[in-house]
Amino acid sequence: MQSIANDVKQQLKDKLVHQLAFIYADIALDEALPVIAERLLTAMRLTQSEDIKQIEAHVNLWDETDVVLITYGDSIYEPAQELSGGTTRAPLKTLHQFLNRYCIHAINNVHILPFFPYSSDDGFSVIDYSTVNESLGTWDDVEAISEDFGLMVDLVINHCSARSAWFQQFIEQKSPGKDFFFTASLSDDISQVVRPRTSPLLKDTPTATGIEHVWCTFSHDQVDFDFRNPEVLIAFVEIIRLYLDKGTRIFRFDAIAFLWKIAGTSCINLLQTHETVRLLRTLIEHAKPGAMIITETNIPNRENLTYFGNANEAHAIYNFSLPPLLVNTLLSGSSQYLKSWLMSMPPAQNGTFYFNFIASHDGIGLRPAEGLLSDEEINDLVNCMQKFGGRVSWRSADNGRQKPYELNIALIDALKGTLHGEDQWQIERFICAHAIMFALEGMPGLYVHSLIGTTNDEEKVLNTGQNRSINRHRWDYQMLVDELDDVHSLHHQILTQITQLLHIRRAQRAFHPNATQFTLQLRNELFGFWRQSIDRKQSIFCVSNITDVPQALYLSDINLIGTDQWKDLISQQGVVEDELEMTLEPYQTIWLTNQFDDE
Repeated sequence: MQSIANDVKQQLKDKLVHQLAFIYADIALDEALPVIAERLLTAMRLTQSEDIKQIEAHVNLWDETDVVLITYGDSIYEPAQELSGGTTRAPLKTLHQFLNRYCIHAINNVHILPFFPYSSDDGFSVIDYSTVNESLGTWDDVEAISEDFGLMVDLVINHCSARSAWFQQFIEQKSPGKDFFFTASLSDDISQVVRPRTSPLLKDTPTATGIEHVWCTFSHDQVDFDFRNPEVLIAFVEIIRLYLDKGTRIFRFDAIAFLWKIAGTSCINLLQTHETVRLLRTLIEHAKPGAMIITETNIPNRENLTYFGNANEAHAIYNFSLPPLLVNTLLSGSSQYLKSWLMSMPPAQNGTFYFNFIASHDGIGLRPAEGLLSDEEINDLVNCMQKFGGRVSWRSADNGRQKPYELNIALIDALKGTLHGEDQWQIERFICAHAIMFALEGMPGLYVHSLIGTTNDEEKVLNTGQNRSINRHRWDYQMLVDELDDVHSLHHQILTQITQLLHIRRAQRAFHPNATQFTLQLRNELFGFWRQSIDRKQSIFCVSNITDVPQALYLSDINLIGTDQWKDLISQQGVVEDELEMTLEPYQTIWLTNQFDDE
């Protein structure tokens, strides 16, 4: 038995050595690779064979009940004067209270955006990966949430804060930080580097040994790690182990596409980056088979799909093309591009899934729409969002021109009208967007400000000078409760309708993230697809009117099986026998199913 146990560990170690050999092929580390592999196993506490969990390939660790709420730790807070004695309650405790009061029956996972000490970018410039920002709470607060909800945590792996202890060590040329950061020579060819920002790529940094030109993909406060140094990889495996110990179920690999850099290349989506994700998955799944990785890669659709690997890389990828295409569909009143894109998307094989979202703490990315929408259509979208109070963030293109990178706007405001201007259908259009997203193949991710219908925060933009602040409002908890409990308020209406949709969704086996999906060939004023449960017992036809006028749905177009009874799960209206068509009101969605009444 001991021999078999040792074989398990040796097989895992051999796999790690093989992966390390690929990652570090251009670096002379051959003799050191077994030592590095052993250190990785130690960092993940897989030193004993009994610590190593057996895994099965192509297993789905999720089902139709899984929904993720995306929120900052302090998106909802309680001012000191509102609490007894003028004390303060940790925002993470307030968030937990909100989740239990309003979300417990509709949402079972929560993505708490970076809750660590930071210096900029609302948390994505991490100073210390191992502690909780004291202004938010403690690890006890995080673990308490993880006991009631699946916990999703950011691994900000590409860069850290220029105020971190590691970077201070780099400046002083002391270990370990002195070799942790990627530097370049001014003679290096960086002309092909893909940038998500317009700031200079290199940061001139005085150090104890002279000026170094530090690589900064995002900002000069966000200094990029050098994963050519295995010590950086080992340090992050130790961080991952800590997060697992604190209850993490899902890891979000932030900005992972930029991880590996080679001068003279695009420095995005390099093969070494993909293999690093595979290696980290190997370690995570053997330590905790129920844990998952979602890669955050705001890049064109075809490149994004590669992060699935062969069900051996990311468990899930962000469906980044969905937000711009769905918003464009509802603003233009034509499903042409959304339908074409959906037809082109390969089904996620078992063991992988699409992470669907239409709003987040960032803006609506436009790079994933490149090649799907024309430049003219993207410009029309940009102009419309600006009319609705939105901002535009830019990036430097290959030819030196600036191109729109993302739209910064609250989703409820992005949908306040069409390309022709504002109208009275804002709420209906907003709910339609979510009804489509909730029904699509994959797992839905819902931004907290979409759950409660938060509008543009113009004041915060003025205070911070940052476009993204427009969709990062902080709610006074009691003021929010008052709004949510007022049946006449916009926020109450949004919360009620969104949670009702989620309640319905989570009870349907045909909405399993990996259930079959087929795009319906309907005219462009309608958008529809068919879902079928894995056991083939339940079918759901999901059809939306994506225009501001009533539309007829001819039932012959969706080939309902005549021997079954059909009912719309949303309206609870049955399909009348021999009925030839249904009328869908502006932005109405139907989920027609042949299984209902708690079957």
